[in-house]
Amino acid sequence: MRPAFLHPLQAALLALSFLFLSLAQGLSLKSCTTPDQGSTLQVYHVYSQCSPFKPKTPLSWEESVLQMQSKDEARLLFLSSLVAGRSVVPVASGRQITQSPTYIVRVKVGTPAQTLLVAMDTSNDAGWVPCNGCVGCGSTVFESTKSTTFKNVGCGSAQCQQVPGPSCLGSICSFNLTYGGSTIAANLSQDTIRLAADPVPNYTFGCIQKATGSSVPPQGLLGLGRGPLSLLSQTQNLYQSTFSYCLPSFRSLNFSGSLRLGPNSQPKNIKYTQLLRNPRRSSLYYVNLIGIKVGRRVVGIPAEALAFNPTTGAGTVIDSGTVFTRLVQPAYIAVRDEFRRRMGNAVVSSLGGFDTCYTVPVTVPTLTFMFSGMNVTLPQDNFLIHSTAGSITCLAMAEAPTNVNSVLNVIANLQQQNHRILFDVPNSRLGVARETCT
Repeated sequence: MRPAFLHPLQAALLALSFLFLSLAQGLSLKSCTTPDQGSTLQVYHVYSQCSPFKPKTPLSWEESVLQMQSKDEARLLFLSSLVAGRSVVPVASGRQITQSPTYIVRVKVGTPAQTLLVAMDTSNDAGWVPCNGCVGCGSTVFESTKSTTFKNVGCGSAQCQQVPGPSCLGSICSFNLTYGGSTIAANLSQDTIRLAADPVPNYTFGCIQKATGSSVPPQGLLGLGRGPLSLLSQTQNLYQSTFSYCLPSFRSLNFSGSLRLGPNSQPKNIKYTQLLRNPRRSSLYYVNLIGIKVGRRVVGIPAEALAFNPTTGAGTVIDSGTVFTRLVQPAYIAVRDEFRRRMGNAVVSSLGGFDTCYTVPVTVPTLTFMFSGMNVTLPQDNFLIHSTAGSITCLAMAEAPTNVNSVLNVIANLQQQNHRILFDVPNSRLGVARETCT
């Protein structure tokens, strides 16, 4: 059943639902062809003018809002499945829900090089691309037969033991995995991948042979987790397991940011918090979120709602693929109620998964994430979403899905936008600094 919406708000909701699309219209197409430089790749939002994945047909206001909400919910279900160790993500409300990439980067694979736009995903390890002959893939695939440096990985290799559920197809190592609501069958392969100006020979990745469902990023995925087959693990000598990104705001006219690989040119003036490691889920970037402030008041969140527990997977992760921050129920209710209290007598309404929206001009309190070792006070654009007409404003956070045993808080990409987020794995720390992404 579809959620009920207030009819008088439809005009405002229509404007809000097209926010991601309309703001991209100011993009200079010149930036779409600007070459990546050094060890820095441009990061594009999937709806930007530079992206071939932007919707070709405008959706109705209700379809847009529901689609954005359901895709984000599916991402949370996927992350919860990783934490719980399940191989299948539950489907909510009898309706198929899918996730999709939010930010993409341009990479070149093979010799001669073939350009692909792949999703950057900090919660996955192995990269993969659709290959020629793939059943269920899109029209853009990597033509492995045209690359002189392409080769399949054998069953006896060390890398074959690092993929989920390896099997042998003749002498070729193959594997199956789930990603959101999709399943992937791939051969483990190697080829040269070029990241900006950096060639990475013998990069190991999945060459997709069959895909079902609609969760798989159309041109593949760049795994930025910290497991054994991740880009970081395969390029330790080159990038020293260090990278940062600056994600562009949905309000950015350029609509592009940057992915900076390696320790060089990373910001010096930056605040750090400790990265926590969960041996059961080694790819995820856990941090120690110890509290949240609304205005000057520390919200009364039960300690167990934020506590890190490697056994259950509970705690807080930083994720590049979720749009809106989700907090487990006790934490979200405490933050939401304090936010509403600070808003006084302003009118509260709802919009899809957002339950704290206002239709009158309001004075908004600050919002601060408190981590061990650092506080991050967010600008309003990082925790509010506005209609382009200016008539509705929502707190852009939500409760974690309750139809699974969810124990995970997720700091999502809206809250990270226009910040340099530095992942310094050798020193087990995560850095945050304000930066306008261009």
